[in-house]
Parts: sequence; structure tokens; C-alpha cells
Amino acid sequence: MDLPWTSPTYALLLWAALAVSQTEGNESLDKLYNETMAKMFLQFHENTAQIVWNQFMEATWNYVTNITKKNQEEMLHKDEEKSKHMLYFGTRARLFKNARFRDPAVKRMLSKLQNIEKAALPEDELREYNKLLDYMKTTYNMGQVCLNEGPCMPLEPDLKDIMATSRDQKELLWAWQGWRDAVGRPLRVAFEQYVELSNKAARLNGYRDMGALWRARYESEKLEKDLQQLFQELQPLYLNLHAYVRRALYRYYGPEVINVKGPIPAHLLGNMWAQSWVKILDLVLPFPKKPPEDITKIMQNQHWNPEKMFIEAEKFITSLGLLPTPPDFWENSMMERPTDGREVECHASAWDFYNSKAFRIKKCTEVTTEDLLSIFHQMGHIQYFMQYKNLPVIFRAGPNPAFEEAVGSVITLAASSHKHLLNRGLLSHRHQDSGDGGQEDHGRKPESGAAALLSGPKGGRATSRQLTASPSPEEEVNFLMSIALDKIAFIPFAYLMDLYRWKIFDGTIRKDAYNLEWWNLRLKYQGLCPPIPRTEEDFDPGAKFHISASVSYLRYFLSLVLQFQFHEALCKASGHMGPLHRCDIYNSKTAGKLLEDALKQGSSKPWPEILQNITGKTKMSAKSLMTYFRPLMNWLVTENVRQGENLGWPDFGCPFEEKETNKVKFLSLKLDPEQANLGQWVLLALNFVLFLVTLLLACRLYSLEKQLLAQGTRAQGTRAQDTSAQDTSVLKTPPNSYFLGIAMQPNQVAKRQWILLGFCLILILCSIILSVWIFKQHNRKPPWMSDEWWSWG
Repeated sequence: MDLPWTSPTYALLLWAALAVSQTEGNESLDKLYNETMAKMFLQFHENTAQIVWNQFMEATWNYVTNITKKNQEEMLHKDEEKSKHMLYFGTRARLFKNARFRDPAVKRMLSKLQNIEKAALPEDELREYNKLLDYMKTTYNMGQVCLNEGPCMPLEPDLKDIMATSRDQKELLWAWQGWRDAVGRPLRVAFEQYVELSNKAARLNGYRDMGALWRARYESEKLEKDLQQLFQELQPLYLNLHAYVRRALYRYYGPEVINVKGPIPAHLLGNMWAQSWVKILDLVLPFPKKPPEDITKIMQNQHWNPEKMFIEAEKFITSLGLLPTPPDFWENSMMERPTDGREVECHASAWDFYNSKAFRIKKCTEVTTEDLLSIFHQMGHIQYFMQYKNLPVIFRAGPNPAFEEAVGSVITLAASSHKHLLNRGLLSHRHQDSGDGGQEDHGRKPESGAAALLSGPKGGRATSRQLTASPSPEEEVNFLMSIALDKIAFIPFAYLMDLYRWKIFDGTIRKDAYNLEWWNLRLKYQGLCPPIPRTEEDFDPGAKFHISASVSYLRYFLSLVLQFQFHEALCKASGHMGPLHRCDIYNSKTAGKLLEDALKQGSSKPWPEILQNITGKTKMSAKSLMTYFRPLMNWLVTENVRQGENLGWPDFGCPFEEKETNKVKFLSLKLDPEQANLGQWVLLALNFVLFLVTLLLACRLYSLEKQLLAQGTRAQGTRAQDTSAQDTSVLKTPPNSYFLGIAMQPNQVAKRQWILLGFCLILILCSIILSVWIFKQHNRKPPWMSDEWWSWG
């Protein structure tokens, strides 16, 4: 059956001359594939793509918001149609020699069309590839960790809550290991097949491997070199944060868990993947006498709900003069987990349905600070979609994937400012400029409050006088620490995620070392180690959504840099004066216009050109980020020098928790408590047998001593007998005693047996000590230490 874009009408209109051209040579072909025909070709692609891509997005939305077999089959069917559409137009786009064309937009669209990604695979392998991707995503989305006797827990919200709020190592280890066992391990074989098919698709698109295809999206021949330079510029900030956090965890958990010169166990940082550390803010707060407010609690006290959180994000964006979301968004978005029993994918995401009117967000929202900021981020994506909705479908994306993430993140960053939260009633006025803060009191445990991301006092809405007040220096350090635990802690994780996959795609990392090399990279760049030994039976990378869903992660690393460049540019446009971290662009139409002009261009121009329009520069730079965090960096350096901290992790050892936390030691073996108990009693019984043997030996020695004494007396009575005869008799008479099978004189035997008796008495003493220890292990006194033992008479 013909697909819509292969209809006879189109064939007649666009390719009528093809049969003639085949008989007229290459010159006719060049005339057919000219710039005018290219524009007709692109227009037809636009008309069909809006239909095909919209149908695919609708089918996928139906599946992720209601995971059923029927919806899955429909989604896979529409995915096949989309791939056929890409294949059809992609192969024909390669026939145009666009280097000769004048219109840069036409050249750029044809160039983008030629990369058809997975659609290049043969049909049967494409179907297999889609099933693999669906299996990996479904395994992740449906993953649960079950208690021995109790309910099973999904990642959101249950396991995330445990990782964020628990300070019990065993509970954290249970959640950490359980999630990787439930999700990572089952994906190992599927991931190997995924790698093979991904590389085949990349080669069919003209790339060496899938990593090269992913990098090509950034249109830079120096990408890897630029990435390395950016990471090196940011590394000092991360190393100082790592050293400070490690010391704080050392104070809380002790030397048995934390080595102040080594890596940090990955399960202690408040996040399932240790990519954000903000949930342990209560443990590492620089100035606990000025603790951050629990914004989550304030929101709950003010009766916020998911819809109100989305409305708050909408208010911020429209205050900049940007577009409001259409009615379809509010009617059809999934803003919280359904209560009708549907299985859904909770991973937050923003959706463009490619019809210029439908935009939605999918999120299982909880009333927390974290989710509020996540909503601001997703609403930034929605604004991007709406701004470029009138462009051709090919251009409906950021100029590179990092731009899309950076726009969402810059909205979040702007909304996180102390001033904005104060104005919105989510912070109040307390210690500001009072100067009564002090250095952290390391002798006590910091207050709980990991849900708070930003500092400020508790209470109600601020007065107009308070709205202009600046936070005290101590509060500013606390505030920047909360932001750094989210963004600076993320730097190496975001960097290594794709570095790891690039090495897999190009063969540097072999199949038999997937998990080993994952932890090698995490140790090298993050200074983290697993809390328990890992093997190649595990596949810990698969426990992260973006790996199981085949989503490139480089966008997040670069967006971390870009968002601060955007933020500085928008702050300058708004007229902000002062430290960058105090900037609030709320209500600045000038800043909004600068952002709007960039968003409207989508991917129609190369990213350096669009970056220049916003920032005045054509290169990504870490300078703005370092400026934002300069006060914190200065404080961290001073504090780390004062503490004599080692930057980095020269000691590579990991103080593993035992995989089986209920194991106990017995004779250097790890056994179940019942097995160790039995072993102790057996050992005690053997010692009592030894005690009886010792008693028998003592009796025999006593008897032997009496015999030797009697023999000595008889010998004195016969001294008068003939000496020569006696000597001959003695020489001919063999020894009549043995010790351990060796013949010797009775007096030598007796001497050695006394030595053996002494050794046995030492063992008896050890038996008594062991008996006392065993009884104490059972929390009761040995019988001979009780009054009843001695009162039998």
C-alpha cells in the first residue's frame, strides 16, 4: 500500500521528467535536481512531515501516558512510518548537489534531510532496533525494587525519596543496589545488540560509528578538543567542591565509610546517580546557623498543587513578554501521576506535536522545590517550541541539542534567584545583613532540610522594604552552595556520559568491560566509587534513563556552560548591576525580546551565529559560570586550605559496604549468623574434647612419674653387682618408652609430655575465653559466672 508521500500525484508533479532524463544523460539529471526543484521537493516534505511526525508523536504520547500492548504496537507502527518517510526523502535529498545552490536555507535543509539516522537500516533490522529501544525504555520505566515482605517501590517517587532523605547507609545501599539489579542487569544483552545496530545505522549514514553521528549534530570539527578545554576550565571548581563535601561526609559518617583522600561512595550523595548533590545540603551547609528555608514546606503550607506550580512558571515566562501556552497545553498535558491505575512513564519531558498548536508536558509532579524548578525548565522547552512553530519542520529544533536544554535551564536559573523567590513569597526576611552567622559548627550534625535549594528565612510574605534587602554574606555562600551542589556536581557526570558511549561505539571499550570502564570513568572524572563490588554481570550505566533510552547526554554538559552565558547576557539586557547570582530578570521585556529573537530562529542558522546574537560571542565559554560562582569558589578555597584538604582522590580504594549486610565474620569467613553460631558451638565442643584429652594425659604422666621413681629405688639396691655384666645388659636392653612414635628413655618421654600438657592447658584457657565470648554474644552470662552455679549445695 502506498504511503501518503509516495502518491501518484506527487510522482507526476515532481518526477515526471525522470524517465526522459535517464535517456538524456547527466546534464538532464542536473537540470532535474536543480534549486527550483529542490524547493518543490522541500515543500512536499514539509506538507507530509507535519502529518507523519504528528501521528508518531500522538501515538508515542498515548503509549507513555498509558503503557499497554495495544498502544505499544501502534507506537511502533507509527515509528516505522516515520522511518520510511525519513528514508524516502533522505535518499532523494542526496541526489541534489546542493553545493551549487545559492539559497543557504535550501542548502541547510537538504543537508539535514540527508542524515536519516536509524531509518537507514534494512526494514527487518530497523524493526529489531525499534523493539530493542522499546524494551530498554520499558524495562526502565517499569522497574521496581521490592521489599522482602512488603510493597514494591518504583523509582518515582519512592526510591528517589529514599536516596534524597535517608541517612541510613543500609537503606541507601538497598535502594541503590536494588535499582541497578532491577533495571541495569536485564539490559546488558540488549545494549550489546543496540550498539551493533546503532553503528550499522551510522555507517549507512556515512559516519564511522554512532558516536561520530551524534557529534556531527554540533557542526564543529574541534568539538572534542573544545569539550576537553571546557572541562579543564571547570575542574578546579569541582575539585574544591568535592573536597569540601567529602570532608563534611567524613564528619557525619566517620572514617569507616569516608576516606578523606579517596573517592566518595556513590550512594551517599542524595541522588540515585550521584549527578546532583543538593539533597545532602543539610550535611554540608557552610553556615548552619543561617539554614535555608524549606521551600517545599512553604509551598505545602500555602496549599500549592501541580497546576499552581505550572501557572507560576507560566507567569515568569509571560512576564518577559514571551508567548502564553495554548489551551491544548492545559487540557492535555499530564501534570501528575494518573490515579486511574494507568502505567505511565514519569520521566519529565516536553513535547512538540509538529502541528503548530499542540504542545504538552509529561511529568508526575510532586509539590517540592525540585519539581517546581523542573517545571520551569520544561516550560522553557515549551516556549522554544512555540517560538519556532512557524519554521519548516526540519528547522524546528535548537541549532544544536545543547541550546534547547540551555533555554530551559536559564529560565530555571533566573527563577532561582533570591530576589525573585522573595518577591514570589517563597522566601521571607530573616538574618539578612545581620552579621551573626558563623563558621560551620562541625561538632554537631547539621539540621535536616535537604529539600530546600535556596537560602532565606522562614515566615510569611516579605514587606516592600524587605524586597530590596540583600542576603547576608553567609546566606549568599549558603545560596551558592545549594546551586553548586546541583550544577557544579553535575559537570563531570554530564561530561563522561557520552564519553563512555563514544568509547563503546568506536570499540575502545570492549563488551566484556562495559561495567568496569563505567566505574573507571566515574572514578577518574567524578571521584566516586560504587558502595559495593561490581562485576560484569552488572550493567550500572543502564540504570540511567538516557542510556536505556538512547538519548545523547552531551547536550546537558554544554547547556551547563551555555545557560550561564545566556543568563549573563539577559541580565545585562535587563539593566542588572551587581553580582551575577543576584540577577532577577522577572518582568524585563528587553531580556525577553533578546531571548525571543534567538528562539524564533530554531536551527535555521549555525549555532555560533545564534550564540553571537544573544551573547556577542561565537564560542562557548565557562567564564560566565565561573563569574557566577566566584564568591563560593573563594570561600571553598579558603576553607579547604584551612582544613588542609587534598584536592582529588590520590587514594583510589573504595571502603565497600558488604553486599550482604547481614553477614558476620567467623574465622575470616563471611557467613550467615546461624552458620557462624553453629561454628562457634562446634569449636567450643572440640575444645572440651581437648580438655578431656589433657586430663587423661595428666593422669598418665602422674602414673609414669611413680613408675620411674620406683625403678630408681630398685636400681640403688643392685649397685653391688658385677659392673661389666650390668653394662652389657644395659647396652642390649632397648628403651621401653615411646613419645609420638619415637623410642626414647622414660625420663625423656616424661619431659616432653609435660611440655605437651602445658600446651594443652593454654588451649583450655582459650576454650574458656571462647565460651565467655559466645555467651556474651547471646547477651547472657556464662553459667559459672552466675550465683546459681555456685549454690548447688
